[in-house]
Amino acid sequence: MRRRLIVLLVLAALLAAVAAAVPVGAKPKANACTTIQSGELLRSDGVPITTGYDEWGYNYQAHLFNGYYCDAYRDAAWCQPYKDDHLAMKWNDAWLSNKDCDGDGLLDRHYGYPSYIGSGAWETNHMSGEYVGDDGKACRWNYFVKIVAAPADAVASGGYWYAADGTEIGPTIWGEFAIVQEVSNDTCTGEHGLLYKSPFGPGFGHFAP
Repeated sequence: MRRRLIVLLVLAALLAAVAAAVPVGAKPKANACTTIQSGELLRSDGVPITTGYDEWGYNYQAHLFNGYYCDAYRDAAWCQPYKDDHLAMKWNDAWLSNKDCDGDGLLDRHYGYPSYIGSGAWETNHMSGEYVGDDGKACRWNYFVKIVAAPADAVASGGYWYAADGTEIGPTIWGEFAIVQEVSNDTCTGEHGLLYKSPFGPGFGHFAP
């Protein structure tokens, strides 16, 4: 499905946008966090990160993105087939923080943990778009997904993450994460409503460290 292909690429967009951020002057700050408000953090293209939405639709301070799919990749040539699809993302501090507390000059990811595993990180993607059906009529679709970092005691097997007690958490995505809820609607295929709900539970509170 087109929308599922899109969601597989979203994490790369979110992280790459700040992957090369460095503090202006690289001033060390022992036992302190560098905030976006300081003006010392840069995006990967060298532009200072600011509060509020930037021209691409990222609001790092509020943990939000709202824009078209290619905006997430700064209108890269390869993503043009998806340029008319709308994308909204929300994430928590463990997924991508709005400050640098470890002194590496980057917005922190899974701060205090060696990886996303066990960090309690989560993200939601809400996508929507339109395509022309076989009958020439416009088809409208939307797709919503909740994604969480696997708990520290979880086990991955057969493409799914399972809790320590054996309860299914959800399908594996991006290695360290699980899908805990999917909702899809399409006016032409008749798809409507819940596609998947984690037996462990779709709420984010289950996965907090």
